[in-house]
Amino acid sequence: MVLLLLLFVSIVPAFAQDKGWEAEWKQTLAAAKREGRVVVVGSPDPVMRREVIPKFTSRYGIPVEFVAGRSGEIAARLRTEQQAGIYAVDVFMVGIGTLTRTLYPEKMLQPIKPLLVLPEVVDPSKWKNGKLWFVDPEERYVLRVFNRVGGFLFINTDYVKPEEFRSAKDLLNPKFRGKVSTDDPTVAGTGLNQAGEFLLAFGEEFVKRFYVDQKLGMTRDRRQMSDWLARGTYPICLSCREDDLESLRKAGFNIAELYHLADIGGRIGGSPWWLAVPNKTPNPNAMKVFVNWIASQEGLETYSRGYGNPTLRTDVDESFIGPESIPRRGVRYFDSHDWNWVLSGREEANQKAQKLIKPLLGR
Repeated sequence: MVLLLLLFVSIVPAFAQDKGWEAEWKQTLAAAKREGRVVVVGSPDPVMRREVIPKFTSRYGIPVEFVAGRSGEIAARLRTEQQAGIYAVDVFMVGIGTLTRTLYPEKMLQPIKPLLVLPEVVDPSKWKNGKLWFVDPEERYVLRVFNRVGGFLFINTDYVKPEEFRSAKDLLNPKFRGKVSTDDPTVAGTGLNQAGEFLLAFGEEFVKRFYVDQKLGMTRDRRQMSDWLARGTYPICLSCREDDLESLRKAGFNIAELYHLADIGGRIGGSPWWLAVPNKTPNPNAMKVFVNWIASQEGLETYSRGYGNPTLRTDVDESFIGPESIPRRGVRYFDSHDWNWVLSGREEANQKAQKLIKPLLGR
């Protein structure tokens, strides 16, 4: 009898502690609804507007103000605002480059780890790594929630066949002159990242021949690249994004992603975004609700279905994702979004590529 009583006494505090999050969550939800909105910064993203935001607002009754743009430009604006004492953003869903170069080193972030309270978010068994993956050096500020085998390029198979690409160097084939589009490689972003990788892998001569002789279509407009690809204006796209292309595939355009080429090793990445929170937020409770939900099974599956990228959660349905893009157990990949690589190796390669390409293009 005494043993049973002791067992009961020891269980009750643990049970109460396990349930403690519920009271905190209810208070947070009530305060979030009083705040009236959450302001989220990210890249131009049809998945957010069409699927993620409506589902979040439907579930919690909290409107989302989505501020879209190139994350580097937004970070520069936020720096200016913070210097003036203006704090207008609650959540960052941005690229790793902006986080490593600006937001983290300039101490514009607060720890996100203490904000995560939902059991399904903090439960290690719900994550493929056996834990939440905080990628910053302190493992507190920047959460990675996606992990995808990176494709090399997209093609419109009505104009270009997959078998025409066995090597990255096939991009130099004269028959592809004027048929390749890329994000502008002279400014920070996907295009410059790819140029840096080309420089490291194949050297200056390849970069010169590709970016000048091949007459690339260069733009900073994602939609334009997708439109070029679909219409065959530029039937090869280096910088298109999966979420922009899914609707085109559904509309009947024959678009394929190429993953494996003889001279480009397997790589993984955490795109399309990493999750972080500004050091001061105008709607702290609504922010807390959003970051917990977007990292939950429902939040990430909603985004994953719209975008087509596999997540790091174990409970998200991946049957609709191409098996080529899901990392395989036991296979070693180069992580193109590793924090130290992005901060040092990639940055150095990008600077060299930018210095090389700009004069060639007369920029």
